[in-house]
Amino acid sequence: MHKRVTIYGLTFSLPLLLWQLLFFVFPLVFLVALSFWTVRNFRMQPDFDTVNWVTMYGRSVFWQSYGLTLAMAAAASAITSILAFPCSYAIAFKLTPGMRQLAIFMMVIPFFTSYLVRVYSWQIFLSDNGIINGLLGLAGLGPLPMLNTVFATMIGYLTLTFPLVVLLQLFSLIFVDRTLIEAAHNLRCGRLRTVFAVVIPSARVGLVIAALFSFILCFGDFVSPIYLGGGDPTTLSILITDTTKSGQQWPRAAVIALTMIATLLAVAFAAVRFAYKGAGK
Repeated sequence: MHKRVTIYGLTFSLPLLLWQLLFFVFPLVFLVALSFWTVRNFRMQPDFDTVNWVTMYGRSVFWQSYGLTLAMAAAASAITSILAFPCSYAIAFKLTPGMRQLAIFMMVIPFFTSYLVRVYSWQIFLSDNGIINGLLGLAGLGPLPMLNTVFATMIGYLTLTFPLVVLLQLFSLIFVDRTLIEAAHNLRCGRLRTVFAVVIPSARVGLVIAALFSFILCFGDFVSPIYLGGGDPTTLSILITDTTKSGQQWPRAAVIALTMIATLLAVAFAAVRFAYKGAGK
């Protein structure tokens, strides 16, 4: 049956359409146009020239930053998903409804504070004279260099995405059919085999979407690489700020931003296609 398009339905969908046009489509179109402008004497001119694309794609530092950002975001999303799954699984299957509500509330609490504040607090823990190195010193170990490293950046990524990934995984695991788990137990499947053969395939959509959100947030994050990683090695978000400070090269920064957007769209389409693969069968 074909659904009829009515004025009533269009009226209620209009706010979403306007939101997408004002805050996504129009800025994206302007960003594309900006990437073809040129900068002369520190002033941008609305020309149509591909020099910015040729310049940025011809620099090895761009591709090094691109590969590093891609690898770190992928690693962070994988680590976060793996660490979050036991937590979300325990909340979904082991806790009572009352305790489950409390656990969900505890996962929401981190969003009450600024992400930047949480990153600053990690500086206190990870510095050479910080809390962790102080405890290691009491044990006769350290101090270990942790701040301004890739390790510290990954800690920041987990701080940003872990609660969200747990919640997204949890909302998917809650709706797993319990009769399938009971059937697996009746067929003498162990707990671990049941998780991999029944639970994970049944919750695949939610698990993939959770990992996708983690990748998106980490790929574009600026706070952790600069305040915990020390800005070295350079990620794409840091490269954007460095490019704008170098001769007001906003058009070249637009090239980097568009490359990031294209990458995220490609990853998102691939992840969603994998998540829903075979779902209609």
